[in-house]
Amino acid sequence: MEKKSVTAAQEFSEKQFTKKILFREGESTVFVLNFMPGQQLPAHKHPGTSVYLMVIQGGGTLTIDGTPHEVTEKDVIVAGGEEEFSFSNSGNENTSLYVMLNKIPDERYVQEI
Repeated sequence: MEKKSVTAAQEFSEKQFTKKILFREGESTVFVLNFMPGQQLPAHKHPGTSVYLMVIQGGGTLTIDGTPHEVTEKDVIVAGGEEEFSFSNSGNENTSLYVMLNKIPDERYVQEI
């Protein structure tokens, strides 16, 4: 067993959003994305895997295949690997997303930012 704190992974930077890896095992990884107001995750896909997200703090706009969806604390989302999605913290408070990839598409997806 390994235990980590999500709170410890909630690190924010005025420069850009942050990504903090919690676990990486085999083909899976779990990380936390942290956004200050106005920060964005560019549109991208995760080929060959599903993406599971939970808003653990704050909220914003999750755009999937060009359609914006407002998300708030405790919302849980699943997106297929071929769905293009982006995120924008469109609110006035910090936002953190808990993310799990069940298969790592390539090493870029497991780098901390």
